[in-house]
Amino acid sequence: MLLSSIRTIIEESFELSRMHESLSPERIIAALGTALICGLVIYLVYRFFYRGIVFSENYNILLVLVTVTTAFIINTISANIVLSLGMVGALSIVRFRSAVKDPLDIGFLFWGIAAGVTAGAGLYYPAIIGTAFIAVMYMLLVLFKVQKKSYLLIVRYSEKAEAGVGALLASTRYKLKNKTKSGGNVELTIEVKVKRNDTEIVGKFEAVEGVEMVTLLEYNGEFMN
Repeated sequence: MLLSSIRTIIEESFELSRMHESLSPERIIAALGTALICGLVIYLVYRFFYRGIVFSENYNILLVLVTVTTAFIINTISANIVLSLGMVGALSIVRFRSAVKDPLDIGFLFWGIAAGVTAGAGLYYPAIIGTAFIAVMYMLLVLFKVQKKSYLLIVRYSEKAEAGVGALLASTRYKLKNKTKSGGNVELTIEVKVKRNDTEIVGKFEAVEGVEMVTLLEYNGEFMN
């Protein structure tokens, strides 16, 4: 009984090892090549159409590496069930400590992983078509979205300009972020929404007598550009 069980295990191991033969060099090159093409498309879209908080060239390169590496892993484990179980166990102990500041970066990372999984599984046409579809969809969303963005407007003025600044604020939609008074001077920080590259609001506050400084900063919640 014991010998029969051992023989069965050995035979099954040999059968699983023969599955490596289906992993031909042509299939490996096709999977990695498709993943590389998808990764480069993601790279270019991120490079030229990214509208997140902070652009990172290193993160952009990482997207290509993740796409190709994921395809490599999926291609490998698809050839051997035993190896796939071992690799899943090994990958389960991996922990990533880098904090992702922008949710949009998570979307790009998931896009790269999805393209890598599809290419590694041998579904080359779905990988390329899916990547192209997502790229076009993202570019359209970026190009046709409303161009008004949030900015921080910082105004420093003397107390005698309080009335003039208040009159401008009455005709402006804003959110108060901070107001500091010190030695007869006031520093006001508000959040406003203006069209990209539109600095008209800066000129309006500068024209008020008693205003010493006006600064407009792009605002993205936690970051200012």
